[in-house]
Amino acid sequence: MINRVVLVGRLTKDPTLTYTPSGAAVTRFTLAVNRTFTNANGEKETDFINCTVWRKQAENAANFLKKGSLAGVEGRIQTGSYEGQDGKRVYTTEVVADSVQFLEPKSSNQSNGQQNTNQNQQSSIDEEDPNSLPF
Repeated sequence: MINRVVLVGRLTKDPTLTYTPSGAAVTRFTLAVNRTFTNANGEKETDFINCTVWRKQAENAANFLKKGSLAGVEGRIQTGSYEGQDGKRVYTTEVVADSVQFLEPKSSNQSNGQQNTNQNQQSSIDEEDPNSLPF
């Protein structure tokens, strides 16, 4: 069985970095991915896909990606569910990233006119296996 996903899109907002009680870094962000075809009205539609990145690559993603950043994500789809506050079952779908590619220089997406000395920086993070976490 194969569960592989490859996406290219732009972040809808700044990523959020948190840490688990055991100290593992986790970053979450939503990627806006344009569909390659148009709908009946001739308009292109966009999918908004939740992504999760773990450990060192989570810290790198949080440091280098911002709202509007163009990123490539490779990983797997993971589904889950939980009981919402209203008592109803809520189903979730996300991409757990194994690799995140920064597809444009950090300086091209910085706000407030700040300059980056590494304008040609393109980083690839492909660190650890998120499947090894104990939960």
